[in-house]
Amino acid sequence: MNSDKLKKILEQLASHEVSVDDVYNQLRQISVEDLEYAKLDHQRHLRCGMPEVIYCPNKTTPQITEIFSRLAAKGENVLATRTTEAVYASVVKAVPNCQFDHDANAIFLKQTNMNTRDNNHYVAVVTAGTSDIPVAKEAVLTITLMHQPVEEIYDVGVAGIERLLSKVDVLQRASAIVAIAGMEGALPSVIGGLVSVPVIAVPTSVGYGANFEGVAPLLTMLNSCAAGVSVVNIDNGFSAGYIAATIARQCVHGK
Repeated sequence: MNSDKLKKILEQLASHEVSVDDVYNQLRQISVEDLEYAKLDHQRHLRCGMPEVIYCPNKTTPQITEIFSRLAAKGENVLATRTTEAVYASVVKAVPNCQFDHDANAIFLKQTNMNTRDNNHYVAVVTAGTSDIPVAKEAVLTITLMHQPVEEIYDVGVAGIERLLSKVDVLQRASAIVAIAGMEGALPSVIGGLVSVPVIAVPTSVGYGANFEGVAPLLTMLNSCAAGVSVVNIDNGFSAGYIAATIARQCVHGK
């Protein structure tokens, strides 16, 4: 069930075209679809603002293909993260309109309207380096599928602070910021001291030996002295994008 169908049912209830029991029966029929190896929550977008997302590692290609197809059949946007072109070759046969994002390593399907850029309400996704862009692209794709505009700002890390300072006006107009960095992970703290909006920090596994595959920037971000910074897990562009899009939606709709 999508939002339009739910609204129609409620309008019919309000106009006494259907009974409370009719509405109850319609709603209870579409909760969880049991595929044995997966339980698909087809109402998550009504509760949380985005349909269930497919995390692909350790799932077989046939499993991913079937889950993607079942979600697509409900008319909502679909996202499968951390996957490959080989998996996409199977999924696209079942869902011809789906696409593969090579930078984000994700398969996606757009079936609902996307918001255009709004100079008053958008999420800024910022990386310290070019090597952090794959994580950023996962965040960007998530935000876009959640119907929020995005401003992408790449390679503005603290090693060349003037690059970041030239983008301060864009950062200060954003509704939320995703700040992505490997190495020592200093970028989110710097941004946190320049803006009045939430900063979601994403440590990446980019860096030399003492980076410890992202543990070093994770600890830096967790110990940030900038009060407006929160942190997600290493390389987790999806969660950062999800949180930022939720914040941006609150700014626009207040819900």
